Amino acid sequence: MPVLVITGTGTEVGKTITTAAVAAAALAAGRTVAVLKAAQTGLRPDERGDADEVARLAGAVTATELARYPEPLAPGTAARRAALAPVRPHEIAEAAQKLATEHDLVLVEGAGGLLVRFDDEGGTLADAARLLGAPVLVVTSAGLGTLNTTELTARELRSQGLDLLGLVIGSWPNSPDLASRCNVADLPEVAGAPLLGALPEGAGALAPADFRAAAPSWVAGRLDGVWDAEGFGGREAPAAWSGGAV
Repeated sequence: MPVLVITGTGTEVGKTITTAAVAAAALAAGRTVAVLKAAQTGLRPDERGDADEVARLAGAVTATELARYPEPLAPGTAARRAALAPVRPHEIAEAAQKLATEHDLVLVEGAGGLLVRFDDEGGTLADAARLLGAPVLVVTSAGLGTLNTTELTARELRSQGLDLLGLVIGSWPNSPDLASRCNVADLPEVAGAPLLGALPEGAGALAPADFRAAAPSWVAGRLDGVWDAEGFGGREAPAAWSGGAV
C-alpha cells in the first residue's frame, strides 16, 4: 500500500488529525511518509495549511500542497472565484506517484467529502484514487447521522470500483451518547468495511510528542497501529475512553 487516499463523510470530521495519526503510526513503525494535500481552501498564502498541521503533529513527513485558494469553498468553486487554475485528478495522481518513488507511504488527503469537485469538469478525489489504483480510508463522525453518510460514501466507492480499506472515527467523544456507542458496531456493518481506529476528542490539541506517542494506540494494525476494534467495546463502545493520552 504505497499510496493511501484519505477522505471523509463530510467536512469537520477529523480528516487532517486522522491523517496525522496514520502518518505518526507509520513513522513509529520505521516507514518514510509523505503527505499530499490535494487542494487547500479558506487560507491565505501565509497561513499554515492541513499538510503543515500533519507535519507538526506527526513529525518527519514530507508535506506537499498542490493548490491553495483563499475562500472556504469546494476547490472547484474556490478556484473559479479566485481566477486561479484548478487542481485536476491527474495532477493529484502524478504528484502522489512521484512521492511514492521516494517514500514508503504517501497519504493523499482530500477536501471535504469524496465527491467534492476539484474542477469545472467534475473531477473528484475518487477520480484521483482510480488513477492511482489506491485504497481509500474514510474518516467518519461518531454520533447520530453518521450511518447514512458513511453508507452513502461506501456505496459510491464501490460503484466506482474503488477499494474501501476501512473507517476511522475522527473524534471519539469524551462522553459518548448511546448512538455513538452503538455506531461502533453499526458503522462497519453499513459500510461493509472494518473499523480501523478511533481518535479521542481533542487529539489535535496534544503536544506533538504526546500525539506521536499515542497515535499507534488510535489506529489498527493495517495502519501500523495497535488499536483493536473488539477491545474498544463490542456492540456498545465504552462510555469513556482516553485513547492513551487525552
